Amino acid sequence: MFSITVRDHFMVAHSFRGEVFGPAQALHGATYVVDATFRRTDLDDDGIVVDIGLATAQLGEVLGELNYRNLDDEPAFAGVNTSTEFLAKVVADRLAERVHAGALGAGARGLAGIVVTLNESHVASASYERTL
Repeated sequence: MFSITVRDHFMVAHSFRGEVFGPAQALHGATYVVDATFRRTDLDDDGIVVDIGLATAQLGEVLGELNYRNLDDEPAFAGVNTSTEFLAKVVADRLAERVHAGALGAGARGLAGIVVTLNESHVASASYERTL
């Protein structure tokens, strides 16, 4: 399996419901460093996994939709704990939509999957992997 990874970041505010979250039940901020890994079994006709420039731009656009937002106020996330794991899936699914729409180029249609990892600190991260 071949892969390439592009990286960006975003900042949000949010709170959680549930005793398990302790002090994170209160409104707080988070900055995530995001790695999006695109995978495929064979290289495309140009000898690449996907155009790195397009992958970087599309990741930036997806994260731009979340950046500097209070996720508690976002209708799409009503009633949901926007945990690191949950947000990794949101980013992966939004990138997958863009792959299917052709935003990463025709060669991206041969991608097998995406893995999105949100690093919430230097010691903790969460990932979501999906097929395409």
